[in-house]
Amino acid sequence: MRSVPYALLVSVTSVLCTALLTGCGGGGDSEPLTVSAPAQTKTTATALCPYSESGTQSMATRGTNATAPTVLTLPFTYSWSCSGTSRTLVSNGVPNHPFTGGAFATAISAQVTSTGAPAISATYTLTPSLATTTASPQFAGYSINGLKMEPGTAGTCTDTGICNEAGGGAGVWRMEALSANKWDFGVDSNHSHVQPTGEYHIHGMPENLMAKLAKGQAMTLVGWAADGFPIYARYGFTDANNSKSAIKVLTGSWRTKANPDAGRPPINLYAMGSFRQDWEYIAGSGDLDECNGRTGVTPEFPAGIYYYAITDTYPFIHRCVKGVVTGSGGPPAGGPGLPPPPPGAGG
Repeated sequence: MRSVPYALLVSVTSVLCTALLTGCGGGGDSEPLTVSAPAQTKTTATALCPYSESGTQSMATRGTNATAPTVLTLPFTYSWSCSGTSRTLVSNGVPNHPFTGGAFATAISAQVTSTGAPAISATYTLTPSLATTTASPQFAGYSINGLKMEPGTAGTCTDTGICNEAGGGAGVWRMEALSANKWDFGVDSNHSHVQPTGEYHIHGMPENLMAKLAKGQAMTLVGWAADGFPIYARYGFTDANNSKSAIKVLTGSWRTKANPDAGRPPINLYAMGSFRQDWEYIAGSGDLDECNGRTGVTPEFPAGIYYYAITDTYPFIHRCVKGVVTGSGGPPAGGPGLPPPPPGAGG
């Protein structure tokens, strides 16, 4: 099968269709050409921009760990706008979907200024480009409904297993919110929970957002990464560059190490996978690269683009970005969103 540049294929196909007025609708026995998708589009402004919604949402949560569920009814608002080379989010951080099962230490609250205006804002580039090295912003990005994606935690444990879930402890072993079975970070059915500030944020697969979008087993755009590239959830094409290929559940290329790092708290107390340092990247073992991304075609970008995928297993949401980070998408590197250590690194 021959491969030709996408732009040339489009040009040649257009000329032949005009000249022959036939054979452009599919069918026939001739050998198909394979489109070589470029790594990125010139702009992402064609996808979900502008995009906004406001309303109220009732949600059941145990709030402050009360034994009986508390029903909250909160206003939500989010708005994405595009201007020049920037995509800008304004949001109050309240989900536009219901959630259940959260055991939040702090009840969710709208993130607003003293005037009541939405307090969350982020600006991403509309023309993302791949960098020569990966970057480690604290926030992976924001969901399309204005919620922060922050897969890491500030919780740590010491070598002897003295742990501080709230962060600020003396330990170097970074606790994982979803792959651990020793502690409970109180995440809800959307794999999200609430920080002490009352800010609701996502740690893993945004099940409730996906249910609201109701696309079923299909590539579903659920957010924008800190470098401006799109974030999809769970599904992708079997052949990354062929939108006619079957849909599959995408898998990451991370696995738990065969042996724990030196000094790690005992496995009989904390099973492997409980800490960020327990994981290692094995290139080619899954569908995605070390930042849980790949290049391919998507419904929104049929010519191809680099995109991130949220997976059902570690790292869940990407812990590093492959693109150039510009704009004001979040705090600088160094916080809970730091990526796992590189392959072979110790604790």
